[in-house]
Amino acid sequence: MNVNNVSLETVCGITSTLPENTLPEFAFAGKSNVGKSSLINAMINRKALARTSSQPGKTQTINFYNIEEQLYFVDLPGYGYAKVSQTTKEKWGKMIEKYLQKSKQLKLVFLLIDIRHEPSANDKNMYEWIVYNGFEPIIIATKLDKINRSQVQKHVKMLRTGLGLKKETKLVPFSAETKQGRDEIWEIIEAYLGEDETEV
Repeated sequence: MNVNNVSLETVCGITSTLPENTLPEFAFAGKSNVGKSSLINAMINRKALARTSSQPGKTQTINFYNIEEQLYFVDLPGYGYAKVSQTTKEKWGKMIEKYLQKSKQLKLVFLLIDIRHEPSANDKNMYEWIVYNGFEPIIIATKLDKINRSQVQKHVKMLRTGLGLKKETKLVPFSAETKQGRDEIWEIIEAYLGEDETEV
């Protein structure tokens, strides 16, 4: 997809009403500092539309990015951030759950996992929670450039085993640095849109 026009259209906090969008929505979930903002920026050819931060837990809202008036990227709050109070974590959890259950336009959930490490308990819980809410998430294994190429298959297998993925569940290794995996993610999205788009 040729991405020229992108805007942060809606920001939903804990007490906000979710927007009733008419365009398809594609959500991105993952623990804090897994690289969600970097992924979104790489997907839309921007350096800093989605704010990245050295402080994990920066995304405390659900952010809706309008892409070319054709679809939304939905950035969900990062989970597993230790410095946030338990009450706040629970509120974020309820906010994400409300979105997963109430959005009429949500087509697909991408779950980002750091390719370097075994999935954490939070990662496993999030995967199971997304499945419980009726979605089959696509796994994006981020920070691909941080491991040797010879180690990729071993780490992919580690993630698949750690999360208990089905054989048919898609897993895309991705690097925000090299953009490897970006075209594959766009192909998945475009298949859901049901349109033949020009590649980025």
